[in-house]
Amino acid sequence: MAIITLTTDFGMKAHFVGAVKGALLSEITDANIVDISHNISPFNVMEAAYVIQNAFSSFPKGSIHVIGVDSELNPENSHIAMVLNGHYFVCANNGILSMICNDITPDQIVEVNIHDKIVGNFPVLDIFVKVAAHIARGGTLEVIGKPIDEVKPIKNITPFVGSDNNQLIGNVIFIDRYDNVITNIKKSFFETLQKGRRFEISARNHKFKTIHNHYSDIVDFRIPIDKRNDEGRGLVVFNSSDYLEIAMYKSNKATVGGASTLMGLEMMDSVTISFFDD
Repeated sequence: MAIITLTTDFGMKAHFVGAVKGALLSEITDANIVDISHNISPFNVMEAAYVIQNAFSSFPKGSIHVIGVDSELNPENSHIAMVLNGHYFVCANNGILSMICNDITPDQIVEVNIHDKIVGNFPVLDIFVKVAAHIARGGTLEVIGKPIDEVKPIKNITPFVGSDNNQLIGNVIFIDRYDNVITNIKKSFFETLQKGRRFEISARNHKFKTIHNHYSDIVDFRIPIDKRNDEGRGLVVFNSSDYLEIAMYKSNKATVGGASTLMGLEMMDSVTISFFDD
């Protein structure tokens, strides 16, 4: 039974997700279709890259991951299929896969070239479904595309390091439903540069000097619960995906607010870490 995941910016209001699932089941009647997310912000390649990077490895090898974000075919946006670490990916060559390829080298990438055989203007339904079905039946990528060497990169995927190694500048790449802000600074990258030095994290006019292991580390549990005032306090953690995250403890947009709204942080805003040699 083929496992096919879907990650799109379609939302759930219109027919798009249902139509794609129906087409997949028409091609592969016993397919196991799993939704990763259909709430990617419209055309947000960086957001899609973060989500698929942190989800795909939880699936069994051999899974096929269809990504429908910014997928319209044009001279600057071709369609590709890729094999990486036993997983298959089908999407537009718009930078979505560059975050994954930054950590793991692909085994094979092809530029899909079956468009002349298919009529339609809904790429995920018309093209990606056909490619996924071909792979699920055991077909090779060479049949549906020509080999290419690399995927298109995303700008600002790697943090900037100052010439004296005393400053690290990252960017916001994802804002979750709790309004927490995730940057492109990974724990391993941070530790390689830090080398045990004191540091200060700056996000707009907010500064942090500690990175916690857990969100609740800022709570003093010795204080009676009715005397605590921790909800809505800002903190920094390395999240479950090992990315630097600026958060609010038990944040809620409707009540205490979240890191993005209260700190004025938006996608691609800068977050700076300064290191001190004292």
